[in-house]
Amino acid sequence: MTSITEDLLRKCAEHNDCEIFSLEEVSLHQRNIKKIEHIDRWCRDLKILYLHSNLISKIENLSRLKKLEYINFTLNNITRIENLRGCESLRKLDFTANFIGELTSVESLQDNYQLEELYLTGNPCTEFEGYREFVIATLPQLLILDGEKIKKSERIVALQKYNRIRSEILEQEKFYLKHIQYNSEDIKEDLENSWNDQETCDEESQSKFWKQQTKNTPQSRIEIYKHMEKSRKKPNSETKKPKLVRKLITDDGKILNVNEPKLDFEFTDDEKNNCYKLDLAVFRFLDTSLLEADVQPNYVRVKVKGKYFQLLLPGEVHPDRSTCQRSQTTGHLVIIMPKADEVLMGRKCLGKSHSSINNQKKKKNVSEKHDLGMKNQSITYSIDKIVNIEASQNKELVSHIKDQEEVFVDNPDVPPLL
Repeated sequence: MTSITEDLLRKCAEHNDCEIFSLEEVSLHQRNIKKIEHIDRWCRDLKILYLHSNLISKIENLSRLKKLEYINFTLNNITRIENLRGCESLRKLDFTANFIGELTSVESLQDNYQLEELYLTGNPCTEFEGYREFVIATLPQLLILDGEKIKKSERIVALQKYNRIRSEILEQEKFYLKHIQYNSEDIKEDLENSWNDQETCDEESQSKFWKQQTKNTPQSRIEIYKHMEKSRKKPNSETKKPKLVRKLITDDGKILNVNEPKLDFEFTDDEKNNCYKLDLAVFRFLDTSLLEADVQPNYVRVKVKGKYFQLLLPGEVHPDRSTCQRSQTTGHLVIIMPKADEVLMGRKCLGKSHSSINNQKKKKNVSEKHDLGMKNQSITYSIDKIVNIEASQNKELVSHIKDQEEVFVDNPDVPPLL
């Protein structure tokens, strides 16, 4: 059960910067409050007070609130109206679904001259004959009763029948109080006993309790509260399931593949560079401080916001030579892990032969350029020399033909050419 404390009022005064001395409205509903206290001393300027859905059995400690205009006592264990004469500014009172059986207790509101609205719906006193006429005649300042406006004719009739109705109300009230065995003090004792005698119960007893039919009394509400407290305590002590611990390595030392964050990934074997590459699709706007990468000789592990991603590698790698980088555009985490078994690829030999071929081509080009240079140098003649060279060549041809004619011997046995 909850008591009204300074900390509770400050929590409920967040709309007023947690200041309670200047508080004008406060809501203390559904707090399991059993007693009203401290409000009249700490919140003198209070105008609106919500106390519905609690376990309050008596109205007290509110007479100093001179500015109070509205109080909501709905769904409590109040049995009579009292201690509200000091609330001079009171305009509206709501006692819906309580246990007010003393209808004559409304006479204590006669000094609240500004009271305009009163709600008593759901109380035992509303079943009395002449209930509405008695309240209208007792409180002439009322304008609305149980949500219905009071007509002038209705008030006149109620005042005419007031003496007779009051005697009937007193008889019905005595009969009711005689057969009802509870009052505000008994309810307080039951609340204290229920608080001390709370024990956990099994599901069968709970289902039996909720199926049982009982009368609407303060004791039944206390029993409901007791069982609700038991059900709240039960999950914390008995039915609370321990968190599952994810195994990353089995008892026999086997490495497991785990993807708790459910991220997409791409694993490639780069044979050219002799390494493994892991591209993990980490969320783009995830802070890098929430990532932890660990590379071991035979597996890689990444922790993303407390969830593990683990991958078994097909071969051993160098953890100390591995690199981890994150893309600034996509946010992906790229881990490069050099293989432990280095393999000499043919690409290196091809590189040497290719370089030697290039050198040979370069030498050949240089030699060709040198020959072309020499030829160009030998061809550079003047025009006069070119004419003299051609004339000398013609003379040599003529002399050569003449020499051949002199050497020629005709053979008569050879037939002539036709």
